[in-house]
Amino acid sequence: MKIFSSGKDSSSPGAARVMERCDQLATISSMSGGICRTYLTDEHKRCNEVVSNWIDEAGMTSWVDEAGNCWGRYQANNDSAEIVVLGSHLDTVPNAGKYDGILGVLSAIEVIDQFHRDNVRFPFNIEIVGFADEEGTRFGATLLGSRAVAGTWNRHWFDLQDANGISLASAMESFGLHPEKVYDADRSAEKLLAYLELHIEQGPVLVKQDVPVGIVTSIAGARRFVLTFNGMAGHAGTVPMDHRRDAGVAAAIAIQQIEKVARRSSVLATVGKIKFSPSSINVIPGSCEISLDIRSGFDANRDRAVTKILEKIQEACDERDIHFTPKEIHSAPAVVCASWLQRLTEYSIMEQDVTAVSLISGAGHDAMAFDSVTDIGMLFVRCGAGISHHPDESVTLEDVDAGLHVFHQMLVNLEAYRICN
Repeated sequence: MKIFSSGKDSSSPGAARVMERCDQLATISSMSGGICRTYLTDEHKRCNEVVSNWIDEAGMTSWVDEAGNCWGRYQANNDSAEIVVLGSHLDTVPNAGKYDGILGVLSAIEVIDQFHRDNVRFPFNIEIVGFADEEGTRFGATLLGSRAVAGTWNRHWFDLQDANGISLASAMESFGLHPEKVYDADRSAEKLLAYLELHIEQGPVLVKQDVPVGIVTSIAGARRFVLTFNGMAGHAGTVPMDHRRDAGVAAAIAIQQIEKVARRSSVLATVGKIKFSPSSINVIPGSCEISLDIRSGFDANRDRAVTKILEKIQEACDERDIHFTPKEIHSAPAVVCASWLQRLTEYSIMEQDVTAVSLISGAGHDAMAFDSVTDIGMLFVRCGAGISHHPDESVTLEDVDAGLHVFHQMLVNLEAYRICN
């Protein structure tokens, strides 16, 4: 049974309410003329207060945990029943769009609100969470909110500092939290049945397939490096071209090799930062530092590509008498969505007479934090032109409506698929 009016009908109340609420949260920002809402700020607190009110209105009990995550609980008939967690994040990058993370939280609230109005209860508890810090914008470490819930909080994070020199521990205290109690946010020992996340795709696959929603099969594992090239600085007007040890040229060749290997290996590789030293228009760069982010839904494939890239760069540097030093600064394995939850999502999509499309997520998500805690599933909603992390990020009323239908059916069908699993 479809509980939300058709997206083709302009009177779609559920989808319209979700989009209106996304607009409302977009006004809670530290930026003038843009959206920026980061961890443990006044904007974070105001956002939690607004979302908590919506959670209460939807028939749930709300609270904020010791990591600053915003929660709601929809009680099962049995108090000791297992828990299904529906979540995404409420923080943003600077100059963000309205829907990254936020759409997932507000869609979950809307679906539960409908169940509450219809007096529908489940043999499992449903909890909704708006995670406090997925992006890592303020303190540099990502998934802080979901890592706390998954029981993998790192004590070293207390010492992280923001751009103003404020430590994470101090920020927690100013927010009204007690740093040492952050471990009370750990839910990993509880009876978690599944974690489900609705999220905009942040890419163009669903746009190209012309479908509103998709099944996430896995979340790409990422490795990140700082690649340093050391040559010899010199005068731009006096050192002949064939006598130069130009670190900048070596870095440029490296960037070309990264692209070539990535294309041949079917991985995603990005150089997002370049730093020359000395950085002067009339000085040959003596050193250069570039970043490398490389991702794949298959760790072995990604790791082979990393090995090939580093080999190619080393060969180029040897030819130019450049000292090359790669330093790995981040490594996260790919996370595979549970097969039974993929089947559940597929069936729930097909019930809406929509073609079921499966795809890998190249972006990281809070779902990754739960890989070792419980089974995870993700539903993607199409976003305009695949644009995200940008003010032009967009979704349509029709696609949000489709996402609500599917998410609703996933909960209706979940018990049957759990029994069959």
